[in-house]
Amino acid sequence: MTAAIESITQASLSLALDAATLRHQAIAHNIANAGAEGFVPMRVKFSAHMDEARRQLSEGSRLDQTSVMSWAQEGAVIEPAVSGATGLPQAVQLDSEVAQMAQNAVHYQALLKGLSKHMGILASAVSEGKR
Repeated sequence: MTAAIESITQASLSLALDAATLRHQAIAHNIANAGAEGFVPMRVKFSAHMDEARRQLSEGSRLDQTSVMSWAQEGAVIEPAVSGATGLPQAVQLDSEVAQMAQNAVHYQALLKGLSKHMGILASAVSEGKR
């Protein structure tokens, strides 16, 4: 059971870190090309997986390994940011992109802190609480 919890935790954190890294790259790409004519901004699609994870956890159930592994296979996807109604590319709003980058950086730091805490717990368990 410990191995299953361990692998799910690390796999979940790894997926979230990969998605945050990809999101950061997409935002940087959008900012760099904001003034280019005909540029289509990019967005990372991963939130559906996070919504499903939140739903499972809010219902009191645990993340199952099958779900996490299927999310890993699908991974985060970069898609063009188009308007839902017209299908035309959305305009790049630099203020919005910078705000999203700052939010993503905070999210990434929180994930790293969680991973560090998780590894610290494992290190403590391995050393039987001794330093």
